[in-house]
Amino acid sequence: MAGGVADAQQPTAGHSASDIVKRGEYLARAGDCIACHTAPEGRTFAGGRAMPTPFGTLYSSNITPDRETGIGKWTAEDFYITMHRGRFPDGGLIYPAMPFASYTKVKREDSDAIFAYLKSIPAVKQQNREHDLRFPYNNRELILGWRTLFFTEGQYKPDPTKSAEWNRGAYLVEGLGHCGMCHSPINALGGTSQSEAFKGGLIPMQHWYAPSLTSNREAGLGDWSLKDITDLLKTGVSARGVVYGPMAEVVYNSLQYLTDEDTRAMAVYLKGIAEPTPRAPAATTLPSTEASLLISLGKTVYDTKCATCHGAQGEGKPPHWPPLAGNQSIEMESAVNPIRMVLNGGYPPGTEGNPRPYGMPPFAGQLSDNEVAAVVSYIRTAWGNRGTAVSARDANELRSAPLD
Repeated sequence: MAGGVADAQQPTAGHSASDIVKRGEYLARAGDCIACHTAPEGRTFAGGRAMPTPFGTLYSSNITPDRETGIGKWTAEDFYITMHRGRFPDGGLIYPAMPFASYTKVKREDSDAIFAYLKSIPAVKQQNREHDLRFPYNNRELILGWRTLFFTEGQYKPDPTKSAEWNRGAYLVEGLGHCGMCHSPINALGGTSQSEAFKGGLIPMQHWYAPSLTSNREAGLGDWSLKDITDLLKTGVSARGVVYGPMAEVVYNSLQYLTDEDTRAMAVYLKGIAEPTPRAPAATTLPSTEASLLISLGKTVYDTKCATCHGAQGEGKPPHWPPLAGNQSIEMESAVNPIRMVLNGGYPPGTEGNPRPYGMPPFAGQLSDNEVAAVVSYIRTAWGNRGTAVSARDANELRSAPLD
């Protein structure tokens, strides 16, 4: 295959076998392989992690070098076909819970390096679990239709009008980082169209909202400094915000290990794709009497429960207690994340740059649905914020959302 090598375990010119393995370990971190292929309390990369979907439960596979239950019999070519084409070595179709629509962009040499690393780790003999999917989704042939609609095979092609740094960031974000898996809207068929890439959406089954990376009304980073972006990616906290929920896991497992050069490249790319979106007009009128009463109650709750850390005027104490005034994540159309933070609390990830993160306590046991809705409505509309009020029903529906 053009651009490939005979075997990833053989050193190439100027690179020893140990160099390739080390490079592969770094790239596996960048791809966050451990997040799916390691079950809670399980052996590293031995698979078995349950991944609930709207179609049933999928279980990740064993990618250790065990010859019977893992990838010990695979070749570098087999591994590349899996990454690039979304097919097993025997031609079988892979369910798109594996982000092969992103991994197809990965260069052959990087795929080979990852394979060399995986072949170097301890083998674990652990059979893969059968998926538990409802009919008709348990028919793998249906994946052919999904692939026709949503999968375009092809390695990343640099944009000659952009800098090398921008292209490196695009390669990481669009390819190994597979950021579009969460930050793009997912339709009823479990797919995303190219035109909707990075425009945000609710993460199925997890009940967290992954904001748009293009709209400056959400998480678009066009008006952030590169330092604010790189701080957030590398440490989980910055002067502009803090990561929680699934994004905290991404920072913990993956992004904190990237080099400063790669983190900056991602920041350059993310800043570059942000579309100049004017902020929505301030909510000068309340949608209903109920909302007016909620916001009045919300100020009382906020002053009692929140102001000590986040400030009387929502100014916060960055980076540990993020500002709420003018905070894009508070003002988004979806209020799922702020409601969940009030209910469940949480911590940003513990990273080298932020080894002792400050957390937010859960208030689900202290506040009623009306009080949760009230304080979230107040935060979303106070201090010039452009959000809208939420209802007690919104709060109640998220009380049962999974915590992991």
